Amino acid sequence: MSSNKLLKKVKYAMRFIPDSIYIQIYYFAHFKKFCDLKKPSTYNEKLNWLKLHDHNPVYPTLVDKYEAKEYVARIIGNEYIIPTLGVWDTFDDIDFEKLPNQFVLKCTHDSEGLVIVKDKKKLDKNAAKEKIEAALKQNFYYIGREWPYKDVRPRIIAEQYMEDHVDGELRDYKFFCFDGEPKAMFIASDRASDHVKFDYYDLKFNHLDIKQKYPHAQETLRKPVTFEKMIDFSKILSKGFPHVRVDFYEVDGHLYFGELTFYHLSGFMPFEPDRWDKVFGDWLKLPKV
Repeated sequence: MSSNKLLKKVKYAMRFIPDSIYIQIYYFAHFKKFCDLKKPSTYNEKLNWLKLHDHNPVYPTLVDKYEAKEYVARIIGNEYIIPTLGVWDTFDDIDFEKLPNQFVLKCTHDSEGLVIVKDKKKLDKNAAKEKIEAALKQNFYYIGREWPYKDVRPRIIAEQYMEDHVDGELRDYKFFCFDGEPKAMFIASDRASDHVKFDYYDLKFNHLDIKQKYPHAQETLRKPVTFEKMIDFSKILSKGFPHVRVDFYEVDGHLYFGELTFYHLSGFMPFEPDRWDKVFGDWLKLPKV
């Protein structure tokens, strides 16, 4: 068993611990200090404060990978949504005969239930079933105490397989937004490998000296041609929320919506250098409760 899977099992075993105590335990494990939830000032502290105090009833809809697509389509248009090929409650419900040769299976309630199929004839259905069914049994809320996931209905969706022929991979463009104001973003590259890279930029596409969890790419990453449209859509989709990360893809010059994330890396990931934790924290204005 990998250390990552073991850690998730430990976190799930701790599901009876109150959220505020759980947050302190895992915050201390990552930062070697407790989280100031009374007067939070850093970005990570404020994310954890939001978990406890910002319970907007629309959040569960927006973290559901199926429901979020319908919500976003109504705002920016269906042409920016990756086509959904089907939605099912169980793996055995999937009619693979009706799916194209290439597609992607995702669980609607977490980030681990993912199977990329580039050639249906080579798909190991038993392995895919094992992975998807294991994910369906997990309540993602217990991993990071991100409350919107607690009551999301676990389902499976199939999406059209997307590949950008310009970069030779599907890069993720993720914008940090604060009530309608995007302030910074990062590109996740090499996502299909075990060597994921994160590169942070300001909105003029200047590279920032930030590291979080993953190293920088060795090559210079190109600015996406839809970068300005990503900024515009980020403003629209984040308006009214104290903070949300708005994610996009670019496929052969066309922009697609990815997902909305309210708690970047669960609020448990230090910045290098750590001054950026305060910079991002200053951008995040907490609502009154």
